[in-house]
Amino acid sequence: MLRAAGIGAGDEVIVPAFGNVEVADAVQLAGAVPVFADIDPGTYCLDATAVDAAVSERTAAVIVVHRFGRTADIAQLREVGQRHGLLVLEQGETERPYDEVAQRRAHAAHLSGRLRGVRTPDGGGEHTYQQYVVRVLGNGRPDRDAFARALRARGVECRVPVKTPVHRMPGFRRDVCLPETELASDETLALPVDGSLTKRQVHRVVSACNALGGLLQPAFP
Repeated sequence: MLRAAGIGAGDEVIVPAFGNVEVADAVQLAGAVPVFADIDPGTYCLDATAVDAAVSERTAAVIVVHRFGRTADIAQLREVGQRHGLLVLEQGETERPYDEVAQRRAHAAHLSGRLRGVRTPDGGGEHTYQQYVVRVLGNGRPDRDAFARALRARGVECRVPVKTPVHRMPGFRRDVCLPETELASDETLALPVDGSLTKRQVHRVVSACNALGGLLQPAFP
C-alpha cells in the first residue's frame, strides 16, 4: 500500500513502537524511514498528539495499528493526517465470530469486576478483547515478570504482549522519548480470555491473581 501510494526513499512514516516489528519492517521495505510515536495508555494505539509532534517536512504517512481488540481514536488521527496532508493507513486485527466476541466480553466483564492488585483494561470503544491485557504496577519489568511466573506456577497461562518496543530493537534503535510505550512494555500482561474457557477456568484466573495481591502490595496506595 505504501509503494502504491508512491511512498519510498526520502519519506518518513510514523508508526507505533509498541507492537509488532513487521510494521516498521514494511516501511523499510518500501524504502522509507519509520518514525516512532508514543501511544495512548488506554488504547495502546498511537496517540494523536504524539503523532502530531512527530510530523516533519519529510513525513508522508501514518500507520495506525488497532491493538488487543480496542480501536485507536481514528477520527483524531485522520484529522492530524488531513491537516498535514498525510496518508493514514490502518492495520486491524483478525475478525472473530460474533458468538466468540460475546463470550470474550462476558469473560472480560467477570475478570474486570473481580480482579484485585492489577489495573484492568478500559472496556470502552466496543472492545472485542482479542487479548485481555492488565497492567501490573510496580517498579518496572521485574515486578511484572515475577507476577507472571507466579501465575504460571499456579497453572494460569499468561503472556507478555510486547517484550521489547521496536525503537529498542537492533536495526530500529532510536534515541526517542516514548514514556507511555516503555511503561506499557514493562507493565502489561495478557491473561486468558478465550471464548472456549469455562466459568470455572475464568474463576481460577481471578483466584490465582488475587492470591498474589501481597506480592506487589508496596506498589499500590
